[in-house]
Amino acid sequence: MFLRWAALASAVFCTAALGKSSEPRAPNGRRYLSQPLVRDIYTADPSAHVFQGRIYVYPSHDIDGPAPEDDLGGHFEMRDYRVLSMDRVGAPVTVHPVALDVAQVPWATKQMWAPDAAYKNGTYYLYFPAKDRQGAFRIGVATSKSPVGPFKAKPRPIKGSFSIDPAVFTDDDGRSYMYFGGIWGGQLQRNVTGRYDPNGSKTDLNRPNAPALMPKVARLDASMTEFAEKPRDALIVDEGGKPLLGGDTNRRFFEAAWMHKYNGKYYLSYSTGDTHYLVYAVGTSPYGPFTYKGRILEPVQGWTTHHSIVQHGGKWWLFYADSQLSGQTRLRNVKVTELTHNPDGTICTIDPFVD
Repeated sequence: MFLRWAALASAVFCTAALGKSSEPRAPNGRRYLSQPLVRDIYTADPSAHVFQGRIYVYPSHDIDGPAPEDDLGGHFEMRDYRVLSMDRVGAPVTVHPVALDVAQVPWATKQMWAPDAAYKNGTYYLYFPAKDRQGAFRIGVATSKSPVGPFKAKPRPIKGSFSIDPAVFTDDDGRSYMYFGGIWGGQLQRNVTGRYDPNGSKTDLNRPNAPALMPKVARLDASMTEFAEKPRDALIVDEGGKPLLGGDTNRRFFEAAWMHKYNGKYYLSYSTGDTHYLVYAVGTSPYGPFTYKGRILEPVQGWTTHHSIVQHGGKWWLFYADSQLSGQTRLRNVKVTELTHNPDGTICTIDPFVD
């Protein structure tokens, strides 16, 4: 399906790169700002990192499975991971062999959703969500001596982990933190007591005037394979310091937390899910609180919006995905475009289309 295009009147939009009139046009009649990085497989949820000067992208690997589309993401039936790499943005992209398959994970049964990666002391770590035998999402970790795998999974998920979308950020002092969580199909609302409730809400807390569910954050231990502490809320607040409310669907957290650091500040970015924005909030600590600042990306073609932000070649880049190639929600393609920080530290809003 194709989404509505909404924009804040106060948003400052980036100047789009000019395309050619022969470039493909979206269902809204406009041209795409960026083109897919790869076309031979479907990819989404790109987590980009720079390892030894090269860009590596750890995406979901979409497949055309038989499950009908539903609000809890049952139609996202991904079962393995393929790593993408390139010397720089604009250079040829290599699609590497399977890095990890669900059949190689002792505790997991299905739905290998959005992963992330990290590197420490000669070892690469692949973090991934998958459903266990009880149908609960847990977060696993696998290791390799190569950034493209193959990765060997630990026999059990990370103790105390739940929900989806792990994103690992390593601060300047060497400490690493995992941000994770997602509502609706991501099951964050079914883990509010610390234990998975299979009969919990299908969406959120169903309290639009109460504080929204927040992404979780936990510091990783020295092994990079377990939490060093109990996960806590990465609190997102408005300019008055009050938590964003569950009914504030244009700003509240839905899924896809990502952390980057710019000029000493911590930028927590995330997807608003059913309203289809990428937005961000800024704090002075990796734990927050994070004050909402605005939108990064307006709605793309397709339903889901999941991203990463990385610096390379003296520029900042936003990796994201849409459904340009297939026109189907379940079959997406990864893209990249330049991201700009304004002089005051805010991020320039990006329109994924050009006229």
